[in-house]
Amino acid sequence: MKVLTDNATGAIPLHAVSKDKLADWKSGLPGPAKAWVESTGFEAGSGKVCLIPGMDGKLAGAAIGTSATDGMWSFGNGSRDLPKGTYELTTALSAEDANRAALAWGLGAYAFDRYKEAAAPQASLVWPKASTKDDVQAMLDGILLARDLINTPTEDMGPAELAEAAGDLARRHNAGFSTIVGDDLLKNNYPAIHAIGRASTEAPRLIDIVWGDADAPKLTLCGKGVCFDTGGLDIKPASGMKNMKKDMGGGANILALANAIMAAGLKVRLRVLIPAVENAIAGNAVRPLDVIRARSGKTIEIGNTDAEGRVILADALAEASSEKPDLLIDFATLTGAARVALGADLPALFCNDDVLADQLLKDGLRVQDPMWRLPLWPGYRKMIDAKTADITNAPEGGFAGAITAALFLQEFVGPNIPWAHVDMIAWNQSNRPGRPEGGEAQTVRACFETIKARFA
Repeated sequence: MKVLTDNATGAIPLHAVSKDKLADWKSGLPGPAKAWVESTGFEAGSGKVCLIPGMDGKLAGAAIGTSATDGMWSFGNGSRDLPKGTYELTTALSAEDANRAALAWGLGAYAFDRYKEAAAPQASLVWPKASTKDDVQAMLDGILLARDLINTPTEDMGPAELAEAAGDLARRHNAGFSTIVGDDLLKNNYPAIHAIGRASTEAPRLIDIVWGDADAPKLTLCGKGVCFDTGGLDIKPASGMKNMKKDMGGGANILALANAIMAAGLKVRLRVLIPAVENAIAGNAVRPLDVIRARSGKTIEIGNTDAEGRVILADALAEASSEKPDLLIDFATLTGAARVALGADLPALFCNDDVLADQLLKDGLRVQDPMWRLPLWPGYRKMIDAKTADITNAPEGGFAGAITAALFLQEFVGPNIPWAHVDMIAWNQSNRPGRPEGGEAQTVRACFETIKARFA
């Protein structure tokens, strides 16, 4: 069902009403309608709906409660909570609020139905008058792509399938696309990616997308693409391994962001790098205390095979830095430590540029796609020193795990490159309006706003 439509014929009026405007709104209703609203006890709670009958007994209109706290998510369950039909907002909204309402409506209609039939949304919304339809649709398409990729089990979403999805996206936008697969990673000096992925029956690979004018400012996006993480020889317990199909969430989120950038035609030379692997167990799996020489020449001691995401990103970040981009951003489902510190709703932001960090934080709050900054604390740098190599991927002691992981990544970022690292969960742990349980895009909208402003 198309839940956002241009066809307003026969649309049912939908009133967006906040608690502070409820009395004024009711005073403008005809007597019977006002009596009905009062008799139902409608208090304009966020996302709550009230159906308004006509004199003929048929549905004549509806109201949906909004709140400043929930913002766009007040519209997140509209497509499911309202009866079947097409609705048109009567409330005047700014362009920004109209876009958010439409996006939340579309996101709330999502269901992952690849393997079983899911309940379909009932209600469509006429595109709000002030909305910029193409911008919303591009962001919606990207987020839904990310959700689908993350939700798909690894049997159908391994490194090859992730590469195929990236290739489809590149072709849609007439972008260049290439992959380096298997032992060719060694021939092309991506040894860290190869080492982590070599134990899988599905070869590791580096996904590479290039789009835009070669003379435009360079923007490079890197995403962790661990399509499944057993933990390697330092194997995870069953409870920790069960949901590791989502460990490529950074890569999926990067593709969502790339879609928005290309669809908007931003004036950048975009490059997307996703190292795609499965961290599997076999006789040739990387072992604890093995030493890997990464693309940059720096040596990595494997303190724990379950800290693999930062190892594959080392090669991707080194390659990204070789072009000296004007902005480098990476997304990764990197550490449980970030989730312990900030929970699932606040991805951790690490950034080597205060102006960039401030803009990302402000944009995140403005578009309800928040993140929280943690420090690249130089006093902890010595914690990633290794005994037999330059650095270790898993410091002893377990303290400051998200920070030491970010400091590890920083070792592979070239000097004077503005860089942001986002440590995310890429998953909704429960159903909420517009955000069903399962794979999720996080900080994509915030980063897009900052990129758009930075390269305007």
